Amino acid sequence: MPPDISAGAKPSPGGYPNSQWTSLLGTLIYFYDAQRSGTLPATNRVPWRNDSLIYEGRDVGIDLSGGFYDAGDYSKDTFPLSFALMSICWGATDFGKGYDLANQTVYLDDTLRWGLDWLIKAHPNATTLYVLIPNADKDNTYWGGDRSIPSPRPLYAITSNAPGTDAAAGAAAAFAACSNLYGGRSFDSSSYSGPASLRNDSYSDTLLAHAKDLYTFAANGTNGRKTYQTSVPQVAASYASSGYGDELAMAALFLAKATGTQTYYQEAESYWTKYSLQNSNRVFNWDSKTPGLPVLFAQINQANPDLGGNFTAWRKIAEDYFDAIVDKKGPGFLTRDGLLYYDGDSDAASLNPALNAAMLLERFVPMASNAERKISYQTFAKSQVDYALGKNSMSVPYIVGVNPNSPKNPHSAMASGGFDVALIDTDPVEEAYVIYGAVIGGPDRLGQYFDIRSDWPQTEVALDYNAPMLTLAAMHVLGDTTDPYYTSLEAGAYDKVKPKGLPCDAAITEGCNDHRLSKKATLAMALVITIVGLVIFALSAYYIYLVRRNRQMGILQSLRKTPMTS
Repeated sequence: MPPDISAGAKPSPGGYPNSQWTSLLGTLIYFYDAQRSGTLPATNRVPWRNDSLIYEGRDVGIDLSGGFYDAGDYSKDTFPLSFALMSICWGATDFGKGYDLANQTVYLDDTLRWGLDWLIKAHPNATTLYVLIPNADKDNTYWGGDRSIPSPRPLYAITSNAPGTDAAAGAAAAFAACSNLYGGRSFDSSSYSGPASLRNDSYSDTLLAHAKDLYTFAANGTNGRKTYQTSVPQVAASYASSGYGDELAMAALFLAKATGTQTYYQEAESYWTKYSLQNSNRVFNWDSKTPGLPVLFAQINQANPDLGGNFTAWRKIAEDYFDAIVDKKGPGFLTRDGLLYYDGDSDAASLNPALNAAMLLERFVPMASNAERKISYQTFAKSQVDYALGKNSMSVPYIVGVNPNSPKNPHSAMASGGFDVALIDTDPVEEAYVIYGAVIGGPDRLGQYFDIRSDWPQTEVALDYNAPMLTLAAMHVLGDTTDPYYTSLEAGAYDKVKPKGLPCDAAITEGCNDHRLSKKATLAMALVITIVGLVIFALSAYYIYLVRRNRQMGILQSLRKTPMTS
């Protein structure tokens, strides 16, 4: 069980592994227990959660109970779920001994199976994958506890007649990455700790079979390759995909690792070229897997040179991407208090791009070409982890329940205790339950965090938000004897700097007025502009006068020099 919130304000007693990092890793996993759907097991650790939607899909003849609720409401979304599972399994393959040291491997296993077993049910045959089960109420605004979720709910699937290349390939990547974990198939042992100790060859084979079927469905569908929102428009409102080349490449690479088959590897390289993925190398998240591909290519080239790849070439591509981040020459920039921020991608969940970048940087460090890069990558990654853990202008560790300064009002219907979305911020005034371990969206581009329940860009929780932090925490369990930054925070530090007014974002537009100039400031600015304009006008007029005068003087002088004729 997660420790009391006050424990996060106390330094660890020392020793290895660091008890604060092991505690954080366990608390991050615990969040997934709180997101479970279906009939909860006897080992359920979240006392305020109940069985929910235990007959999901039975009305149309399929069992889709179980799995995870995606974020702050009760939808089940296959595309981001696949990404989260892939990311966690990839991290537990590289840094799995961190889970072992923290005594969290049994919980990791339980969490992964809860998601993977549902994904297996969502893939009932080779060319069908259920991609969305949304809230069933008319306006999709149910805000209440898990006992009264409206049902039955509509089910949406991609099929051979209505394909979704990205969703199918994304699920294939998740199955293949997790097959590698359960199969004990590690990357270079001199660079990484190796997989967590949960090997199960039978389960690995089951996952691999689903991966192969879904990859074939994605790559060779009879109705061509299409984004999944083309076939299921209902997903466009929340998780529309920008393309499918990156998912195809990711799935092919994990399959190449799982099977040792050169064909899969060659297909992955062909997707990189065919879909010009180099040009979309921006952020790593549920929609864009591209920045992770050069890292995975390099890992596979290093560990399996027999597949025919060029390690040096892929390392160079990865380093060009990471150098641009660290040297501040890429599309991302640092906010005034130090968070890596991408306009657009960071606006609705600012921490996620930064933590995913930190996770990829740390994973790549053992393969970097020189010591200078290793140090700069680690330093930058640490700065982003420290930021998320409280080294920011708000003094907030953006993980619920790990410190007295942690967020108090995450956007979570089940944890809030409320039953009226119109009263989301006031009923109840204090969140009913602590959803321990939830990584929230994060502060705005100015570093401001308002801790308002309805402000979903800042306070919502989600499966994929926790994924990079799990891997980063496992890394720190392995190699960091110093405490997480939040143990040094003063109790009540956030209350002293909490911003006034309201945020300005997609959820609360009223706050945008607070970001405008006051009436006095506007008048002052207008006066300054007027004065500057008059000065410029005066100078321009004087300049024209001088030019004309000089011309006249020149003409007079010319006349004086010209002899008179009769």
